Amino acid sequence: MLIVDDSPSQVRLIQGLLEPEGYWPVGLSDPKRVEEAIVVERPSVILLDVVMPERNGFQVCRELKSNAEFNSIPVILVTSKDTASDRYWGEQQGADGYVTKPFTREELLRAVRRFA
Repeated sequence: MLIVDDSPSQVRLIQGLLEPEGYWPVGLSDPKRVEEAIVVERPSVILLDVVMPERNGFQVCRELKSNAEFNSIPVILVTSKDTASDRYWGEQQGADGYVTKPFTREELLRAVRRFA
């Protein structure tokens, strides 16, 4: 499982929620290195923040879903962007799931369990 968020504290929070459930979450704070991390880690799910510098999560998701090597990996957007238009835009980029911050442990686990 790959967690992509420019906030190291957010990465640690998500890792802390997933590890006790038996998942092996790997954190990444640089959205420019997502493809490289996927090749190395081979995640079964990607948890992706939207608001990040230089390359936002919508861009990353769209690029992953348009790449035959990566498009079968489920992408769950984990973001503070919580309007209906944000969710719609996420779906249009190919996101498989959407969790809004702040989230509960149960909300995050429910989204992850759909794919992992």
